[in-house]
Amino acid sequence: MPFISLTPYSAAHGAEAAINPFDPNLVLPETAELNADILQKLSALPDSWSVPAHDIRKARAEGQGPFPLEPKLDHARWEEYEGVRLRILEPQTRDTRGVYLHSHGGGWSFGQADFHDPMLARIAEATGLAAVSVAYALAPEHPFPAGPSDCLTAASWAYAHGGPLFLGGESAGAHLSLMIALSLRDAGIETAGLVLNAGCFDLTLTPSVRSWGAEKLILNTRDVQNFVRQCVPDFMDARAPALSPLYAHLDGLPPCLLSVGTSDPLLDDSLFLHQRLLAAGVKSELAVAPGGCHVFHVFDLQIAREAETATHAFLNAVLESDL
Repeated sequence: MPFISLTPYSAAHGAEAAINPFDPNLVLPETAELNADILQKLSALPDSWSVPAHDIRKARAEGQGPFPLEPKLDHARWEEYEGVRLRILEPQTRDTRGVYLHSHGGGWSFGQADFHDPMLARIAEATGLAAVSVAYALAPEHPFPAGPSDCLTAASWAYAHGGPLFLGGESAGAHLSLMIALSLRDAGIETAGLVLNAGCFDLTLTPSVRSWGAEKLILNTRDVQNFVRQCVPDFMDARAPALSPLYAHLDGLPPCLLSVGTSDPLLDDSLFLHQRLLAAGVKSELAVAPGGCHVFHVFDLQIAREAETATHAFLNAVLESDL
């Protein structure tokens, strides 16, 4: 299968463990075609760092840029809690049995809580978890700790609603999810599981980010550097465990599912974090998609559909105490 689990929990996936996801022969034609299309389109656009952040946000909300614009669902609703807006999608065909708290990606600077309604609705129906996305404060107008603080506030709302609490997100959202899980652990609050897609876990940049260069397959080395620069104030140490969770003590975390593509500058972040989680005694599953670009999960690709199936299976396994 193109979406390859490197640490399968079940014998049913045992054959996949022997497959090398970095074998270029495993990259599906549709994946390679999408990557080529993204590179062509982004190389033709003006330098994104010459445009104000609010203009980029407006363009993305209108469907411009590399990511597909998903529809807003009628049954999604907004709720505000202690100044933080939450986008809530309850299961429509089954009872609610917990909360999946989602933090969106976008370099801590872009993205919206209502950009992923269909994906979150599918999680809700597949698992029975209410899917809740956080409209956290964005940099550069609101640098750290504003965004993480909003996500922690949202976690307190979710925890108060009872049932198991899962945290998850993509890219910057995966980073925020892991930060919140560590904060809750330190406060003695239990979380049920983490879904970390293509996360950035070392804000001083892992080797794969540093060596990537200028090729803009969604993002490049300069992009990550600039995202970090505008969200981390000068007085903060970007390598401190409170900001770069790769360096934190990871013991006591719940089961984790990590996924990343081999054509993602942030590849090492997931590879390194997975090994550190295992060393800390945390149940961690890492799945790698051959040729997958950064946040390939949001595109109409076979590897994205397989990643989503793996996410649903992971959440249900935790809920049913199989992990």
